[in-house]
Amino acid sequence: MRAVNLLRAADAIVTETAAHEDLVRSVLGLPARIVTVDQEGVEIAVQTEGELEFIDGGFGTDGIQLTHAARAKVVARAAKGGRRVVRLMAGDPFLYASGPEEAQACVKAGIGFEIVPGVSSAIGVPAYAGIPLSTKAQREVTVISCSEAKIDWSQYADDRTLVLLSAVGAIGEIAKALIAAGRSAQTPVAMTQEGTTTEQLTVTSTLSQIATDAKAARVAPPAVTVVGDVVDLRSSLSWFETKPLFGWRVLVPRTKEQAGTLSQQLRGYGAVPEEVPTISVEPPRNPQQMDKAIRGLVEGRYEWIAFTSFNAVRAVKEKFEEYGLDARAFSGLKIAAVGEKTAATLAEWGLRADLVPSGEQSAAGLLADWPEYDDLLDPINRVFLPRADIATENLVAGLIDLGWEVDDVTAYRTVRAAPPPAPVRDAIKSGKFDAVVFTSSSTVRNLVGIAGKPHASTVIACIGPATAKTAEEHGLRVDVLASSPAVEVLVDALADFGSARRAAMIEAGQPVTKPSERRPSARRKAT
Repeated sequence: MRAVNLLRAADAIVTETAAHEDLVRSVLGLPARIVTVDQEGVEIAVQTEGELEFIDGGFGTDGIQLTHAARAKVVARAAKGGRRVVRLMAGDPFLYASGPEEAQACVKAGIGFEIVPGVSSAIGVPAYAGIPLSTKAQREVTVISCSEAKIDWSQYADDRTLVLLSAVGAIGEIAKALIAAGRSAQTPVAMTQEGTTTEQLTVTSTLSQIATDAKAARVAPPAVTVVGDVVDLRSSLSWFETKPLFGWRVLVPRTKEQAGTLSQQLRGYGAVPEEVPTISVEPPRNPQQMDKAIRGLVEGRYEWIAFTSFNAVRAVKEKFEEYGLDARAFSGLKIAAVGEKTAATLAEWGLRADLVPSGEQSAAGLLADWPEYDDLLDPINRVFLPRADIATENLVAGLIDLGWEVDDVTAYRTVRAAPPPAPVRDAIKSGKFDAVVFTSSSTVRNLVGIAGKPHASTVIACIGPATAKTAEEHGLRVDVLASSPAVEVLVDALADFGSARRAAMIEAGQPVTKPSERRPSARRKAT
């Protein structure tokens, strides 16, 4: 929390890796950076006036990685003039990092500073590998950077836990030296590559075999190595790499605005969601109908307004902003939302939905709870229904049957999005995606239309029977079907499928692989 508060108060952020700027923008809720390309095709990040300044502390203008001393100069220079600067570092600033040198440079320049401790890879990576560095039986831990000067391994002959950094290239010599010093050749060893990411790979072995096993698994830096009996606890404590969808590349054919909750839930199960918009939302061709309806809303023409999607809320809100209106214009108007997600979008606007389906969150569920028109209780008999141009007529017909007059207004158009980049299209057709989640029939039709049909090895997950039927009509075999039409239920069902698949492989004595790594001749179906 202290780090977040300092970021909020900063005038400039000195970053260390390319991902840090996007991380800060996400944490602080800042808009994504704007990128343009110069005449030579080089990308340039454009800063708007008064925006938080980001300074690259990892590399110089020549593209060469900065030394500790050079980074210290960057920090001191950025802090001159009384500016509040945050130096964002990977890991912990005071453990195998340039924090001490940069802090000393601040002291020399007369610049005040404070340190917010971070999580070192020496601690974070073993934790993500399910390896505790200390137990009641073993309290002593030693962290060794193997990139430093020659190390006397004879002093580590006891049974303490060793955490080795930068040891990938020399692990064979290190293991021989530890055995020669007196360590048992059967001492457990674990080497974790790309720790704490969904590319994480852990190889467990012994001192006598780790060099051979690491080479066979093609372990490459960055990696953290743990030596000691604590490694044996990984068999029961591994929690990250055993997630149901760990490392699965999952295609989400929705826009970023629509895919937020779905992608977040997929990440929670260890997946790597990749959002590919299949639908583009555009204004109606004839805006006069919408303009007339908004004027009617302000003038008290309607008793109800019914929102059937996030996009409908956004379309009305954009019209309000165009006319200089705000939520007060809804005074006296009853508001219906097709589901909790749409109601939450309204709540962000400061509006509370009077009617949300108590059962199925759909147009049918909304109709089931909608009251009949009563000429004694309802002063006005008209409903404003802002919708997509391709919306079905069931809701309109149902409301008319209940005695209401409906202004069914096209608030936005849904058109097929532009095709994704060629590498994504190739990944879809060649089976490089492990799964795809379809949340509507239109996402099936549009994805196949703009990118081609997913490979037979890709797991197909559908939100409901109608979507599954459309998928099958396009030649896709549906593996996962949500028990109810909700994205949360859909992701849970996919995770259950992943868990069952993993358990079956382990029971059969097979290595656990992802669908993209295996080409089964027939695919199982799960519900």
